[in-house]
Amino acid sequence: MTVAELASASQDSPTVALDLVPVAGRIGAEVHGIRLSASLDAGTQAALRQALVRHKVLFFRGQHHLDDASQEALTSVFGGTPVPHPTVPVKSGSRYILELDSQHGGRANSWHTDVTFQAAYPKASILRAVSLPESGGDTVWANTAAAYQDLPAPLRALVDTLWAVHSNDYDYAARRPEPDQADRERHRAVFTSTVYETEHPVVHVHPESGERALILGHFVKRFVGLDSFDTQHLFEVLQAYVTRLENTVRWRWKAGDVVVWDNRATQHYAINDYGDQHRVVRRVTVDGEVPVSVDGRRSVTRSAGPRSASAQAADA
Repeated sequence: MTVAELASASQDSPTVALDLVPVAGRIGAEVHGIRLSASLDAGTQAALRQALVRHKVLFFRGQHHLDDASQEALTSVFGGTPVPHPTVPVKSGSRYILELDSQHGGRANSWHTDVTFQAAYPKASILRAVSLPESGGDTVWANTAAAYQDLPAPLRALVDTLWAVHSNDYDYAARRPEPDQADRERHRAVFTSTVYETEHPVVHVHPESGERALILGHFVKRFVGLDSFDTQHLFEVLQAYVTRLENTVRWRWKAGDVVVWDNRATQHYAINDYGDQHRVVRRVTVDGEVPVSVDGRRSVTRSAGPRSASAQAADA
């Protein structure tokens, strides 16, 4: 059975009808009347998974009952098991929760898809608001399948055959607006303590919907076969299609909010506009599969190892 046939069969399966309200025209829906829990009935879980594939991002208000353990357990609802971040230590007392604390470098203000420097990067991410600023701190998501469809035919033909090297050892300063020295040092010491390089197709076939979607974001280090000059210019052209306002949805967080996104068909950006106000969110990710290109090839991890002595010396 083909990917498209599998997707069709999944979509035709009987499920519970959800109370969904689209938030933007091309991406995102708010789910009403659901108390998130790993004990939700099978029909509701199937409906949520289908809604996630369709809308790319699901928003849930008022989930005050969740703690770290019950948030981790939600990974089973969304089709997998939790996976820890490969380099950043998880929150104390948890096996899988990554805490993003604005006072400790947790400001993800750059467009990215989570952990694409690994071959089987997460299929979904589940983010829970813990402490929020009085103003600012919204998050924006972009639909990378819609971005692919927006490309002119000649660009689609190009990217269908293009591959990119993704790495956690990317140009941090170039991809983030005005990073401070403490954030740069933390990035080098923690985030790139082990350096990964993985080759992904720029276009992959979504394993459930059959849609073609772009794999880009700030972990792209270079396009295979292109020099750094051409890579940068082409990257900017393609990213501009991803982040067109028509392809995005912006969420104003409230206490108790949970947001789940399909990491295979989105990028996201946490807006750093709240100054020294405190913002804490906690994320758990769902294990994913290795992407498959238009011509059936799979992504490959080329290297993974400790940061080299020469790179450490250059940082000093």
